[in-house]
Amino acid sequence: MKVRTSEQLSDKLADDLAWRKKELSEVKSLIELRDVSLQRHNALIRSEVCILYAHWEGFVKLASNSYLEHVALQKLRYDQLASNFLALAMKEKLKEAKDTNKPSLYIPVCDFFVYKLDGKCSLPQEAISTASNLSSDILKEITHILGIDFSVYSTKSKLIDEQLLKTRNEIAHGNFLLIDREEYIQLHTEVIAMLDIFRNQIENASVNKDFTLKK
Repeated sequence: MKVRTSEQLSDKLADDLAWRKKELSEVKSLIELRDVSLQRHNALIRSEVCILYAHWEGFVKLASNSYLEHVALQKLRYDQLASNFLALAMKEKLKEAKDTNKPSLYIPVCDFFVYKLDGKCSLPQEAISTASNLSSDILKEITHILGIDFSVYSTKSKLIDEQLLKTRNEIAHGNFLLIDREEYIQLHTEVIAMLDIFRNQIENASVNKDFTLKK
Protein backbone atom coordinates (compact mmCIF):
# COMPACT_ATOMS: atom_id res chain seq x y z
CA MET A 1 0.00 0.00 0.00
CA LYS A 2 1.27 3.43 -0.97
CA VAL A 3 1.48 5.91 1.88
CA ARG A 4 0.43 9.06 0.06
CA THR A 5 -1.72 10.46 2.86
CA SER A 6 -1.18 10.91 6.58
CA GLU A 7 -4.07 8.50 7.19
CA GLN A 8 -2.43 5.78 5.09
CA LEU A 9 0.85 6.27 6.91
CA SER A 10 -0.91 6.09 10.27
CA ASP A 11 -2.73 2.89 9.26
CA LYS A 12 0.50 1.25 8.12
CA LEU A 13 2.29 2.08 11.35
CA ALA A 14 -0.68 0.97 13.46
CA ASP A 15 -0.92 -2.39 11.68
CA ASP A 16 2.80 -3.06 11.96
CA LEU A 17 3.03 -2.09 15.60
CA ALA A 18 -0.07 -4.11 16.52
CA TRP A 19 1.36 -7.49 15.54
CA ARG A 20 4.67 -6.66 17.20
CA LYS A 21 2.96 -5.76 20.46
CA LYS A 22 0.82 -8.90 20.32
CA GLU A 23 3.83 -11.15 19.91
CA LEU A 24 5.74 -9.40 22.68
CA SER A 25 2.72 -9.62 24.97
CA GLU A 26 2.37 -13.35 24.35
CA VAL A 27 5.96 -14.07 25.33
CA LYS A 28 5.82 -11.68 28.29
CA SER A 29 2.83 -13.60 29.65
CA LEU A 30 4.96 -16.77 29.64
CA ILE A 31 7.75 -15.01 31.50
CA GLU A 32 5.29 -13.88 34.16
CA LEU A 33 4.26 -17.47 34.91
CA ARG A 34 5.49 -18.67 38.29
CA ASP A 35 5.09 -22.43 37.83
CA VAL A 36 8.00 -23.00 35.42
CA SER A 37 11.45 -24.34 36.08
CA LEU A 38 14.32 -21.91 36.58
CA GLN A 39 16.03 -23.24 33.46
CA ARG A 40 12.94 -22.65 31.31
CA HIS A 41 12.43 -19.24 32.89
CA ASN A 42 16.00 -18.18 32.03
CA ALA A 43 15.69 -19.48 28.48
CA LEU A 44 12.42 -17.58 27.95
CA ILE A 45 13.88 -14.31 29.16
CA ARG A 46 17.04 -14.66 27.08
CA SER A 47 14.92 -15.40 24.01
CA GLU A 48 12.55 -12.54 24.70
CA VAL A 49 15.34 -9.98 24.98
CA CYS A 50 16.36 -10.85 21.42
CA ILE A 51 12.75 -10.64 20.20
CA LEU A 52 12.23 -7.35 22.05
CA TYR A 53 15.29 -5.85 20.40
CA ALA A 54 14.24 -7.21 16.98
CA HIS A 55 10.88 -5.44 17.23
CA TRP A 56 12.52 -2.23 18.47
CA GLU A 57 14.88 -2.13 15.50
CA GLY A 58 12.33 -3.47 13.03
CA PHE A 59 9.65 -0.91 13.81
CA VAL A 60 12.01 2.07 13.89
CA LYS A 61 13.38 1.06 10.48
CA LEU A 62 9.95 0.40 8.95
CA ALA A 63 8.39 3.57 10.35
CA SER A 64 11.34 5.71 9.24
CA ASN A 65 11.39 4.41 5.69
CA SER A 66 7.58 4.57 5.46
CA TYR A 67 7.76 8.25 6.41
CA LEU A 68 10.48 8.78 3.82
CA GLU A 69 8.29 7.12 1.19
CA HIS A 70 5.39 9.31 2.29
CA VAL A 71 7.46 12.46 1.84
CA ALA A 72 8.68 11.31 -1.58
CA LEU A 73 5.07 10.74 -2.71
CA GLN A 74 4.16 14.37 -1.96
CA LYS A 75 6.04 15.28 -5.17
CA LEU A 76 7.52 18.44 -3.75
CA ARG A 77 10.21 20.59 -5.30
CA TYR A 78 13.65 20.62 -3.72
CA ASP A 79 13.14 24.21 -2.60
CA GLN A 80 10.01 23.11 -0.72
CA LEU A 81 11.80 20.50 1.37
CA ALA A 82 12.93 21.02 4.95
CA SER A 83 16.72 21.14 5.16
CA ASN A 84 17.04 17.64 6.63
CA PHE A 85 15.29 16.08 3.62
CA LEU A 86 17.17 18.28 1.17
CA ALA A 87 20.42 17.03 2.76
CA LEU A 88 19.23 13.44 2.33
CA ALA A 89 18.35 14.08 -1.32
CA MET A 90 21.81 15.54 -1.93
CA LYS A 91 23.75 12.90 0.00
CA GLU A 92 24.78 10.77 -2.98
CA LYS A 93 25.79 13.76 -5.13
CA LEU A 94 27.96 15.14 -2.35
CA LYS A 95 29.43 11.72 -1.53
CA GLU A 96 30.43 11.12 -5.15
CA ALA A 97 32.22 14.45 -5.32
CA LYS A 98 33.96 13.95 -1.97
CA ASP A 99 35.16 10.41 -2.67
CA THR A 100 36.89 11.30 -5.94
CA ASN A 101 38.92 14.17 -4.47
CA LYS A 102 38.38 16.09 -7.71
CA PRO A 103 37.24 19.67 -7.07
CA SER A 104 35.73 19.84 -10.55
CA LEU A 105 33.03 17.35 -9.51
CA TYR A 106 31.66 19.90 -7.09
CA ILE A 107 30.66 22.12 -10.01
CA PRO A 108 27.50 20.09 -10.84
CA VAL A 109 26.63 20.17 -7.14
CA CYS A 110 26.95 23.95 -7.09
CA ASP A 111 24.94 24.19 -10.33
CA PHE A 112 22.19 22.14 -8.70
CA PHE A 113 21.86 24.52 -5.77
CA VAL A 114 21.96 27.57 -8.02
CA TYR A 115 19.73 26.43 -10.90
CA LYS A 116 17.76 23.27 -10.10
CA LEU A 117 16.15 23.68 -6.69
CA ASP A 118 12.81 24.31 -8.40
CA GLY A 119 12.83 20.78 -9.85
CA LYS A 120 10.73 17.90 -8.48
CA CYS A 121 12.62 16.23 -5.67
CA SER A 122 13.91 12.67 -5.78
CA LEU A 123 14.51 10.98 -2.42
CA PRO A 124 16.42 7.70 -1.98
CA GLN A 125 14.28 4.70 -1.06
CA GLU A 126 14.96 2.61 2.05
CA ALA A 127 17.65 5.12 2.95
CA ILE A 128 17.23 4.83 6.72
CA SER A 129 19.51 2.16 8.11
CA THR A 130 19.82 0.89 11.68
CA ALA A 131 23.10 -0.90 10.83
CA SER A 132 21.66 -3.94 12.69
CA ASN A 133 22.70 -2.23 15.92
CA LEU A 134 20.18 0.43 16.88
CA SER A 135 22.18 2.30 19.48
CA SER A 136 21.18 5.67 20.92
CA ASP A 137 23.74 7.34 18.62
CA ILE A 138 22.19 5.72 15.53
CA LEU A 139 18.70 6.60 16.76
CA LYS A 140 19.83 10.20 17.21
CA GLU A 141 21.10 10.28 13.63
CA ILE A 142 17.80 8.83 12.35
CA THR A 143 15.77 11.43 14.22
CA HIS A 144 17.94 14.20 12.77
CA ILE A 145 17.47 12.85 9.25
CA LEU A 146 13.71 12.68 9.75
CA GLY A 147 13.50 16.02 11.51
CA ILE A 148 11.95 14.69 14.72
CA ASP A 149 12.92 15.39 18.33
CA PHE A 150 15.57 13.16 19.90
CA SER A 151 15.42 14.77 23.35
CA VAL A 152 12.56 12.50 24.44
CA TYR A 153 14.99 9.56 24.19
CA SER A 154 18.02 11.28 25.73
CA THR A 155 17.31 9.91 29.21
CA LYS A 156 16.93 6.41 27.72
CA SER A 157 20.42 6.20 26.18
CA LYS A 158 21.77 3.84 28.85
CA LEU A 159 18.70 1.64 28.60
CA ILE A 160 18.98 1.47 24.79
CA ASP A 161 22.74 0.91 24.68
CA GLU A 162 23.29 -1.38 27.65
CA GLN A 163 20.08 -3.03 28.82
CA LEU A 164 18.73 -3.64 25.32
CA LEU A 165 21.43 -3.57 22.63
CA LYS A 166 24.43 -4.83 24.63
CA THR A 167 22.38 -7.56 26.31
CA ARG A 168 20.93 -8.67 22.98
CA ASN A 169 24.42 -8.80 21.43
CA GLU A 170 25.80 -10.82 24.33
CA ILE A 171 22.99 -13.36 23.99
CA ALA A 172 23.17 -13.44 20.18
CA HIS A 173 26.91 -14.12 20.38
CA GLY A 174 26.33 -17.14 22.59
CA ASN A 175 27.35 -15.69 25.93
CA PHE A 176 25.58 -16.75 29.10
CA LEU A 177 23.61 -14.08 30.94
CA LEU A 178 21.09 -14.28 33.74
CA ILE A 179 18.37 -11.63 33.60
CA ASP A 180 15.96 -10.99 36.44
CA ARG A 181 12.24 -11.33 35.66
CA GLU A 182 11.37 -7.89 37.03
CA GLU A 183 14.31 -6.33 35.20
CA TYR A 184 13.04 -7.76 31.93
CA ILE A 185 9.43 -6.64 32.54
CA GLN A 186 10.65 -3.10 33.18
CA LEU A 187 12.72 -3.20 29.98
CA HIS A 188 9.69 -4.50 28.07
CA THR A 189 7.55 -1.62 29.38
CA GLU A 190 10.17 1.00 28.47
CA VAL A 191 10.65 -0.31 24.93
CA ILE A 192 6.90 -0.45 24.26
CA ALA A 193 6.66 3.16 25.44
CA MET A 194 9.49 4.23 23.09
CA LEU A 195 7.82 2.47 20.16
CA ASP A 196 4.61 4.37 20.85
CA ILE A 197 6.51 7.66 21.10
CA PHE A 198 8.32 7.03 17.82
CA ARG A 199 5.08 6.17 16.06
CA ASN A 200 3.41 9.34 17.39
CA GLN A 201 6.37 11.47 16.31
CA ILE A 202 6.22 10.14 12.74
CA GLU A 203 2.45 10.61 12.55
CA ASN A 204 2.62 14.15 13.93
CA ALA A 205 5.44 15.08 11.55
CA SER A 206 3.28 13.92 8.64
CA VAL A 207 0.13 15.72 9.78
CA ASN A 208 2.05 18.93 10.51
CA LYS A 209 3.99 18.66 7.22
CA ASP A 210 7.28 19.06 9.05
CA PHE A 211 9.02 17.81 5.91
CA THR A 212 8.34 21.13 4.18
CA LEU A 213 10.43 24.27 4.40
CA LYS A 214 8.94 26.69 6.90
CA LYS A 215 9.24 30.27 5.68
